[in-house]
Amino acid sequence: MAHDSTPHFHNQPGVAKIRVGAKEFMCIGALPPFDHPHVFIDMGAADEAVCPYCSTLYVYDESLHGGADPAECVYRSEEILDPTAA
Repeated sequence: MAHDSTPHFHNQPGVAKIRVGAKEFMCIGALPPFDHPHVFIDMGAADEAVCPYCSTLYVYDESLHGGADPAECVYRSEEILDPTAA
């Protein structure tokens, strides 16, 4: 499944921008069940992109190595399925 190799990010906290450590990723909007259609975003040569569904501004930060700032914006499906998962 592509989710295992493509980072997924959400904006559940409603922040103005999310710094991400990947130029290719999926935006899911908010956490399920309030997520929007999962959108593949490819920044290409740019250092920022806006999700066409939720208007979240994503800014590339190489130092995050696939993560996000705020860190809670990284979507991990196992956390939704099992809230006790680490």
